Amino acid sequence: MTDQTNSRIMDLVNVQRMAHVWRLKSDRIVFTNGVFDILHRGHATYLEQAAAHGHRLVIGLNSDASVKRLGKGMDRPLNRQDDRAQVLTALRCVDAVVIFDQDTPLELIQAIHPDVLVKGGDWTVDKIVGGEYVKKYGGEVHSLPLVEGLSTTSLVDRIRHGG
Repeated sequence: MTDQTNSRIMDLVNVQRMAHVWRLKSDRIVFTNGVFDILHRGHATYLEQAAAHGHRLVIGLNSDASVKRLGKGMDRPLNRQDDRAQVLTALRCVDAVVIFDQDTPLELIQAIHPDVLVKGGDWTVDKIVGGEYVKKYGGEVHSLPLVEGLSTTSLVDRIRHGG
């Protein structure tokens, strides 16, 4: 489901159309994905670094159901998918957010055909889902460094345990 009041939250068809328009303008499309449950400085730094690899940043956002399947915890996500999408589009560096329900973003990557695929440093380049697909057509795949000590899981633990 997409938010009709926010044009940067798109469904698959609309993001494919936008990607086509951006390519006509010779814009490099960067794709990343994740849960982005509680947005923090680590996320902001990572997304700005990802955006710097091209002209347009598209985020594949895990749906609430897919987050549950990822095993992040019974109470995760803490924020609903529509709320997480709204927060992400408030960032200047984000051009589009697409909520996906699959266990991996491979289908979305194949549909968007990004010039650059990016994940955080907890993923090695050879383990990034869709990496081989992107490399086959000459795209780039990058693993960006994480901001040390900043993760949603550690933030949730600190809140729960008063640290």
